[in-house]
Amino acid sequence: MLTAIVLIDTEPARIPEVAAAIADITGVSEVYSVTGKADLVAMVRVQDHDDLSGVIADRISKIVGVVRTETFIAFRAYSHVDLEQAFALGLDD
Repeated sequence: MLTAIVLIDTEPARIPEVAAAIADITGVSEVYSVTGKADLVAMVRVQDHDDLSGVIADRISKIVGVVRTETFIAFRAYSHVDLEQAFALGLDD
């Protein structure tokens, strides 16, 4: 599984419509409107790089109102849930 975080700049008046269109794309698990550098952040989870290209270059980038995207590919996930599960290995009663 490949996870990517996509920062999306949009035309300001189209943020809600763009977010809804992105959320409907297969492979997009979440879309957030945010403050800061980008207007939207999308979490993309796909099987391989070809799928990632299809979601970002072929779908997200072509939505009316999307101005620019910047993609970060995740190497490893760290979360409290993952760490608790790792430390609990072999400790079943």
